[in-house]
Amino acid sequence: MLPTMSVSGELVIENKMISPEHLSRGDLVTFTSPLDPSRIVCKRLIGLPGDVICVDPTGQLAPSTEHVLVPRNHIWVSGDNAAFSRDSRMYGPVSMALIRGRLVAKIWPPTEATVFRNNFNYID
Repeated sequence: MLPTMSVSGELVIENKMISPEHLSRGDLVTFTSPLDPSRIVCKRLIGLPGDVICVDPTGQLAPSTEHVLVPRNHIWVSGDNAAFSRDSRMYGPVSMALIRGRLVAKIWPPTEATVFRNNFNYID
């Protein structure tokens, strides 16, 4: 999640009492990895059920003209550092059943403490 999160040494507050209807585009969500169920990952929520999403705007993993309709009860996620991220571009839509929580704030190290605000803009 670079540059939002570092590789290690951070402490965050996570809201685990969320329901899927309270998720918004731009939220940082944690979920069980669809590729490795023993891992918990954190990605930015890009698409909600019914959204049409460009599979890979960077064009690195798929043509930038390829789009997908996010299925019911699924989300589309992306890492903030797209060049090195394993996200929905690789494993497709993520089932909402895998979602564990939403990050609220980073509190350690104290000099980098921040509340994660959702300032996501999208074209309707």
